[in-house]
Amino acid sequence: MKTLCAASLLLAAVCAHAQDSVPTIRFDSVRDPIKMPKDVHLGEVTGVAVNSKGHVFVFSRGNTTGPAYSAAAAQLLEFDRNGKFIREIGKNLYAWSFGHTVRIDRDDNIWATDKGSDMVIKFNPEGRVVMVFGRKQEASDKETGPVERHKPPLPPEIGRFRQVTDVAWDPAGNTYISDGYINSRVAKVDRNGKWLKSFGEPGSKPGQLNTPHSIAADAQGNIYVADRGNRRIQVFDGEGNVLREIRIDVPFDPRIKPAIGDVPDVVKLEAAGSPLTQAPGAPWTVCITPPGPRQVMYTSDAYPGRVYKLSLDGKVLGVLGEAGKEPKQFGWIHEIACPSENVLYVAELLNWRVQKLVLHP
Repeated sequence: MKTLCAASLLLAAVCAHAQDSVPTIRFDSVRDPIKMPKDVHLGEVTGVAVNSKGHVFVFSRGNTTGPAYSAAAAQLLEFDRNGKFIREIGKNLYAWSFGHTVRIDRDDNIWATDKGSDMVIKFNPEGRVVMVFGRKQEASDKETGPVERHKPPLPPEIGRFRQVTDVAWDPAGNTYISDGYINSRVAKVDRNGKWLKSFGEPGSKPGQLNTPHSIAADAQGNIYVADRGNRRIQVFDGEGNVLREIRIDVPFDPRIKPAIGDVPDVVKLEAAGSPLTQAPGAPWTVCITPPGPRQVMYTSDAYPGRVYKLSLDGKVLGVLGEAGKEPKQFGWIHEIACPSENVLYVAELLNWRVQKLVLHP
């Protein structure tokens, strides 16, 4: 195993790992882990989460109404531990626009992020709205429309988001919100919803972000951000100080075809300064197993479409899967739920499905 360090990182930072030999993890895909009600269909599945009872929550761009632009494309569904449909949460909710992720906190509250409305919604376990963050554009305003990406970026506002992506919590109950496609920062609020601070800004230097697409926290309160456009996971302390970065560099079979589109030309993307969203190892997701004797992290990329198991210091412990449409293949995993080290649920954007994976490491 070779170890590569980013020259610009502080000496105390942990190096990223480039590994020549990584175990392939054997795994099974459970057929039809959720049972959809009659005449209800998933759209692009953007989120999946599991609560303390083993119930599975699926966030889908289903139930779409209207044209391709300004459609209400978000539907939050709950299933029991055996996959039986229980309910739809937040039907016709004002914040529903273009669903992004769903997370469950330690008290079984349900949190949904909506990229289209720029909002984060907290539901209690009964499915009632108890807290909202951000604000949707007003339908009555003439200026309401797509969020523009200015160069240089417009300064972010306290309490508002631009294409928000995900949410996580530290042991003290503070909430961290990845914000997102436009602002490229992380917001921090306390357990009562009071805005504390934000950290990060657009860019590629340590501490800067390019589309923070997913976020998670470990038992010590360190914050792991899937810095997708920069092809790395950045690790911060709870105050936003950079601790280290993790880059995934694992060989793969070049004959693998992307789930959609052409094979990414990483050299050209880097030369043009383009986001490395489709590059091998670019993290779309980050999930950390519950607190216990050992926590591990799972992440995934779009191409070659694999799931990676890592130690929290960044060592790749194993890989599984590849891009495709068959069981045990993946079409743009958009979120991973990891209720235990060897059971994963993956939400797939392109294949409109959830797979339950049982690992045999």
